[in-house]
Amino acid sequence: MTLANRANTPDVLKVMGLPVHWRADYAGWLIDHYRQGHGAHVVTLNAEMAMQADQNPALRQVILNAELVIPDGAGVVLYFRTKGQRIERAPGIELAASVLKRLSPQETVFMYGGVPGVADRAGLYWQRQLAGLQIAGTQHGYLGPEDQPDFLRHLERLQPSVILVGMGVPRQELWIREHRHLCPNSVWIGVGGSFDIWAGVKSRAPEWMCRNHLEWLYRLYKEPWRWRRMLALPHFAWRSLTYSAR
Repeated sequence: MTLANRANTPDVLKVMGLPVHWRADYAGWLIDHYRQGHGAHVVTLNAEMAMQADQNPALRQVILNAELVIPDGAGVVLYFRTKGQRIERAPGIELAASVLKRLSPQETVFMYGGVPGVADRAGLYWQRQLAGLQIAGTQHGYLGPEDQPDFLRHLERLQPSVILVGMGVPRQELWIREHRHLCPNSVWIGVGGSFDIWAGVKSRAPEWMCRNHLEWLYRLYKEPWRWRRMLALPHFAWRSLTYSAR
């Protein structure tokens, strides 16, 4: 790696042996990285994903190999603050939005995932928000095995600049790992339920809750069935503070 490239590489912190890249401007770094001819896989790390990776070697390897891992969850941010590292939370939905806003008219985005119709509506939302945004295509995430080959060939022909994949963790991360060779110079971002928000199917927490790391509480209020998933938070707190690399 050259000195110039090293200077442009995000600082790397560690939680439970997993990397978290710290950069003041993630979107700016990604756009520069792409325009220099490099692809990237972006992972939005939270407590639940970290706990899954602790038990899922394939997911762990994806995170270790990702070009950019951002601190999406409040638990991850609070962990680093207990260590004296005052990083800020970087929600994946906000990173994806910032990347779209910085695309040039020649650069394109593809949206894959969600139930039928949601990715289409998410694309329309962004075209209304950003005049001139080039949507290369959208595709719901309920394709049958017989439809996958045609879809993958179509994606390979398009070579979008940015590919947003909303399939949930760990499915979206593993899917990106398996298929990113088709568009090696693209920026691939796992965006979870962001399409639902942009399509108006679900609402995001009020700004004050996001600002105070309480978005998880709003999700639990709106979707009480999440309570089992929320158990990852206290487990993560204990595991991260007592973790030692084996």
